[in-house]
Amino acid sequence: MYQPPHFSEDSPLAMQGLIRAFPLGLLITSGDAGVTANPIPFILDLEASEQGVLRCHVARANSQWKEIGEGLDALVVFQGAQHYVHPGWYETKRETGKVVPTWNYAMVQVKGRARAIEQAPWIARQIRDLTEMMEGAYPKPWAVDDAPAPYIDAQIRGIVGIEITITAMMGKWKVSQNRSEADREGVVEGLRAHQDQEAHDMAMLVEEKLRLKGIGAAP
Repeated sequence: MYQPPHFSEDSPLAMQGLIRAFPLGLLITSGDAGVTANPIPFILDLEASEQGVLRCHVARANSQWKEIGEGLDALVVFQGAQHYVHPGWYETKRETGKVVPTWNYAMVQVKGRARAIEQAPWIARQIRDLTEMMEGAYPKPWAVDDAPAPYIDAQIRGIVGIEITITAMMGKWKVSQNRSEADREGVVEGLRAHQDQEAHDMAMLVEEKLRLKGIGAAP
């Protein structure tokens, strides 16, 4: 990933937080059939190895797990908040006119060694853990045991697990750090004027970087 220093996010907590907030990752592998990419929800398990593992499952009919087999390098891309940045929000637009549109985003890319897992107990644990992770916020969360056991057993036979041992994690928060403070304040104001939640989420990230820049600054 192209990584200018001012956009690099090195905090493990920030990167782990984005993965947990946006668990639908794009699993990318390159095997005999060429490059394959599939969107899949992941669980981040930090206790399973030194840098943690990503766990997921795919339909048995999805050939990507066969390409992975007992071991294949994989890349998983997690996309966080993102939004178009209108150049009219910049103070520099009024001062010099020397501005262009851009796109702000937060992203984490994870590299690791993937392996396919067909053992039913592993898959059963995977679907329970993923269900609990996603259902916990609901007032009446659905549980795996709410469905008939024979039905769940059939579902398990129709899926295959994938575990990726993490070897590297890269974060990129492109949130207007390369603009002046006045420009960034204009971006926050412009984003907050939008009605969509993604604009407000991005405004929070730009604002957070503005706030962090001021910590420790000379009075």
